[in-house]
Amino acid sequence: MADLREMLADGRVLVTDGAMGTVLYERGVFVNVCYDELNATHPELVGKVHAQYLHAGADILETNTFGANPVKLSSYRLEDRTEELNCLAAGIAVRAGRGRAVVTGAIGPLGIRVEPLGPTSLEEAREYFGRQVDGLLAGGVDGFILETFSDLAELEQAFRAVKSRCDLPVIVQVTVEGDDGKTASGASAE
Repeated sequence: MADLREMLADGRVLVTDGAMGTVLYERGVFVNVCYDELNATHPELVGKVHAQYLHAGADILETNTFGANPVKLSSYRLEDRTEELNCLAAGIAVRAGRGRAVVTGAIGPLGIRVEPLGPTSLEEAREYFGRQVDGLLAGGVDGFILETFSDLAELEQAFRAVKSRCDLPVIVQVTVEGDDGKTASGASAE
């Protein structure tokens, strides 16, 4: 299996997995459950979802960590387990990929406003993301995917948290609204 950097550079179409949360919900996991904690409480369930995506032809598997940052985990009193849950998730995906798929550590928004739009400093945001990155690296990810960001300042802090810790590839996704191609915070993705 080629590494992620080589895969991205060779110009071929790559297939990523699909939504983890949607499949977990379809399998009976209620929305009031911390899906990131399933990496510890039901690793076999998370692994089976990864295995299905691999069987369907996925070249890239994303970890079950979209909301596994200390801010979102604090809603479940799990913020002290940030690194652990991310490490477990990465390990589950790596084992499921069996050397046939690369694994990207999925990182989503914090769920709070960062400056200048909110009270959380850029440094604090970077520290929160850094804890997630540390766990994902310990679990053996091949790269990162920063997804569904609408605040570019927050996205930049997630990116900086990754790049301050490693030189792995980073895939970035932003959400835009309306026909003007701007994010919810009013920024152009350009």
